Amino acid sequence: MAAAPRALIIGGGAMGLCSAYFLWKSGVSVEVVEKDDIGAGSSLHNAGLVCPGHFIPLAAPGAVAQGLKYMLNSESPFYIKPRADLDLIRWMWRFKQSSTEQHVRRSMRLLLKLNAMSLALYQEIAATEGLDFGLQKRGLLSVFRTDRGRSAAAHEAQLAEEIGLEARLLDGDGLQQLEPGVRWKAAGALFYPGDAHLVPARFVRALADLLAAKGVRIHTGVAATGFETQGDRVIAVRTPAGALAADEFVLASGAWSPGLLRGLRIRILQQPGKGYSVAIENPPRMPAIPAVLREAKVAVTPMDNFLRFAGTLELAGLDTSITQRRVDAILKAVPQYMDDVDATRVDRQTTWSGLRPCTPDGLPYVGRFRRHPNLVAATGHAMIGMTMATATGKLVSQIVQGREPEIDIRALDPDRFA
Repeated sequence: MAAAPRALIIGGGAMGLCSAYFLWKSGVSVEVVEKDDIGAGSSLHNAGLVCPGHFIPLAAPGAVAQGLKYMLNSESPFYIKPRADLDLIRWMWRFKQSSTEQHVRRSMRLLLKLNAMSLALYQEIAATEGLDFGLQKRGLLSVFRTDRGRSAAAHEAQLAEEIGLEARLLDGDGLQQLEPGVRWKAAGALFYPGDAHLVPARFVRALADLLAAKGVRIHTGVAATGFETQGDRVIAVRTPAGALAADEFVLASGAWSPGLLRGLRIRILQQPGKGYSVAIENPPRMPAIPAVLREAKVAVTPMDNFLRFAGTLELAGLDTSITQRRVDAILKAVPQYMDDVDATRVDRQTTWSGLRPCTPDGLPYVGRFRRHPNLVAATGHAMIGMTMATATGKLVSQIVQGREPEIDIRALDPDRFA
């Protein structure tokens, strides 16, 4: 009987830890290497949404026109920093090609399967491991103020119906009755009752503690700098502390993945999309249901004793610096929708920025690379990495063990833009 493979995971965020968890559960020997602290990329301070309702990919009709409208406005929800960058140009060309109704219809059932699988796995982890990370299934509101927003929400509701996902279109009165925790200044909302949310920092830290207690070695503050190969096999990851050998390798390093792959002569189209979040502690009025402010592209999530606001997509390279005017743009949007949420009470010390790995078609990279078949991709999840983390981890575990993934993931092939 063949010995179980040894797996080394590059990246200690939600994606890497979920991969480690499901590999450990399957009896695989696992190590994790993380260049910073656990979850230091985009896993600790995101919106915490676990949403089957996020079934429309980033590349969708109208996205290019909207992006061109926004790109010269540094306070817009979507901003591209002007620069001469061939990788960015290639990414934008593929993004334009993918932004079609046909692509949305090809992708939405797969995204729904991945997202629904993830939610079920979060529930399973909470129950079987006894972890409390604030998981609550209260739904998600997509709140709109304009006629254009209402029209887009109605179209989205039709698409949801096509794939069997419950979505309710509410008018202003219906929104207020469903969520009386705040006074809304909105025309209505699209409500996904099957969606959920959690406190991301609690999840990531609890999972890391569980894995460490079970004997999984997690190396923090140790950067992967490259790979050692033998033929078409990766045999080790180079780090300043020495080479770490394994049989199977999982690339879960998010926005930093393309840089690591260059040494292997592998190119993936992926851009780091910077996002921001801030929080109000102990607000006088707290919504029970998370909301996305549709036109402003801002997420509002109740977590423990604080209310988190998260938003923006800024393509500016590997730059994690905080641009205050973009944070201010998030805060300016909130009172346009929520009458009694005082954004001036935000604790500026909670201001955070992180880089989300964005593919040009809005689908993640999950699967083996052809050039080095014992290297598995688990990156490219953009703004729904927390939603997809557990499903990705389970699929990675199945791939590493040579099993057939329980979902058809051919559309997630990491070599699809090679």
